Amino acid sequence: MVKQATVSAHKRPQAQALHIGINEVSAAHYAGWTGPLAACEFDAHDMAAISKAQGMKGSLLITKKATRANVLAAIRKAAKALAAGDLFFMSFSGHGGQVPDVSGEEPDKLDETWCLFDGQLIDDELYYELSRFKAGVRILVLSDSCHSGTVVRAARPAPGTPEQRPRIMPRAVGLRVYSEHKAFYDKLQHDVARAAGGKVQDPDTALANVTVSERLTAIVKDFHPAVILISGCQDNQFSMDGNHNGAFTEQLLSVWNNGGFQGSYASFHARIRAGLPPTQSPNLFTLGPAAAFLKQAPFTV
Repeated sequence: MVKQATVSAHKRPQAQALHIGINEVSAAHYAGWTGPLAACEFDAHDMAAISKAQGMKGSLLITKKATRANVLAAIRKAAKALAAGDLFFMSFSGHGGQVPDVSGEEPDKLDETWCLFDGQLIDDELYYELSRFKAGVRILVLSDSCHSGTVVRAARPAPGTPEQRPRIMPRAVGLRVYSEHKAFYDKLQHDVARAAGGKVQDPDTALANVTVSERLTAIVKDFHPAVILISGCQDNQFSMDGNHNGAFTEQLLSVWNNGGFQGSYASFHARIRAGLPPTQSPNLFTLGPAAAFLKQAPFTV
């Protein structure tokens, strides 16, 4: 028994990856809107190439395969399989959206979402699913989308050009989608709140700091894995699509330089941010005990 415990304690870390790229969504689930984009599938394939090169076991969910059921099943499968020291790398490229927050303190606040093919994944759901990973698991999330609950405080983006399209569901579409599916989205939020044992802490507040401060630790005291989230823009900005990659993913790939980058996650984020215009400044957040994780080289298994 002692020998087995020693082997287990020194096992080689395992890594799983999930890459989501959605170039259009289902009109039936988005009030007739399909939200065509060009580069999200390219982004997902490029992220999958990185995870494969780094020795991760990866899976791709592209456009029609990127349903709520498939994404949640993949996250839950990883949460069940991974243990302390292991890595889960998840990337998302697609539209961001919003739904009214019905489980928090401010009834008029909007929860941020990822627009999956057949419905939105609410931020409360995502962070609850991540909280189910075991203590000591490292989770890296890269989100190349407009993904912020406070984005309505900024002016709406211009329609863009064929080369530069904002990755955000238009406000009018979002309102129609919520109106047509209000019971569904309200129930999701209430279900997550009940499963989490009460009101879900607003992720915008929980993700307020880069370092693991006493305040952040108190907010997420029941959050055991270490999470790094690098999003494509600040909460008052918009992530732009392109012909071959999103602007954020394109700059990330350039900095990564096919594995030639030398540095930590913190410096990786800083280099990516430095290479983008002031109108799109990628943000860096952490959840859980992520101080040591931030110091590691990107994509290290």
